[in-house]
Amino acid sequence: MKQDVTFKSEGVDCAGWYFKPEGAGPHPAVAMAHGMGAVKEMYLEPFARAFAAAGIAVLLFDYRTYGASGGEPRSRISPRDQIEDYRNALTWLSLQPEVDEARLGVWGTSFSGGHVLWLGAYDVRVKAVVSQVGAMDLYRNARMVMPQDAFDASRAFGAMDRKRRYAEGDTPAYIANASPPDGPPALQVDAETYEWLMHAQATVAPSWRNEVTLDSIERIVEHAPALHVDRIAPVPLLMILATDDKWTPPSLIREAFARAGEPKKLLEIQGGHYVVYHGDGQKIAADAAVDWFATHLGGRHA
Repeated sequence: MKQDVTFKSEGVDCAGWYFKPEGAGPHPAVAMAHGMGAVKEMYLEPFARAFAAAGIAVLLFDYRTYGASGGEPRSRISPRDQIEDYRNALTWLSLQPEVDEARLGVWGTSFSGGHVLWLGAYDVRVKAVVSQVGAMDLYRNARMVMPQDAFDASRAFGAMDRKRRYAEGDTPAYIANASPPDGPPALQVDAETYEWLMHAQATVAPSWRNEVTLDSIERIVEHAPALHVDRIAPVPLLMILATDDKWTPPSLIREAFARAGEPKKLLEIQGGHYVVYHGDGQKIAADAAVDWFATHLGGRHA
C-alpha cells in the first residue's frame, strides 16, 4: 500500500511516499531518496515496490527544497542537509507501529549513493546499506569528468556568488541543473543527462524544475563520503556500479569498496550511469538490493 506522508526535518516538512507491506509486521524498513537535484517521481517507485513486495516497509522521500517538500531557497543542494533528511526519515520510520526499529536500512543512488555511506558509518540505527552508482568523492569526480577550464569556471562562479551573497544577502542565484554541451551554463553539462532529466520531466515529474542554486556548487564539490567507508563495517554494504558510467566513475567505486570492511558485496552492471533505472539493468539492481536487505534485515528474497 502506497500513501502520501510528511515528516519533519529540522522544522521543514519533507514529503514522501510510504509503502507498507502486507501483514501485521513488525517489518524491517528502508529509507531512500534520489540523486543530484532529482525527485522521487523519477523512476524510483519500482525499487520501492520491489522492497515492499519482499516484506520491507519503505519511505521514499524528497529532500527539503525539492519536489513536494518544503524549504527555501528552492533547489539548493546541501549534502549535510540531505543526510539529515535521511536521518529524520529513519526516525519517522522507527515510530511506525508496524516497523521494527532494530531493522532499518538505507538505499541511495548516484549522489545519495554517497550519502548512505556516511549514514552507514555514523548512524547506529542503520543495519544495512545499498549504494547504487554512488558518488564517492565529488572533487575527484569532477576532476575526472569535467574539462579543466569548465572545472575552474564552476569554482570561480561559486566564489563570485559567495561575494555577491555577502554584499546582497542570501538571495539565491540559479543555473541550470543540466544542459546539453551547446547549452547554457549548468551543474551537469552532458547530453545524456539532459535528455534523461527532460524525459523524466515530460513523463513522470512535470513539476520538476531544471535549476539549482549557484551556492550548491561549493557544497557539492566539498562532499567526499567515501572517506568514511572504512567505518561502515560491520554494517553490511552492497555497492552497485555501472561499468561504463562517466558520472560516478567505476574506478572510484571499486577503490571505495576495497577499503570497506566485511560483510560487503560489489555488483557490476553493464552500461552507463542510467542503466540502473530502466529495463534489465533496473531489475538486476532491484533484485540485488532486495536480496541484500532480505538477508541482513529480514524479508523475502527476490
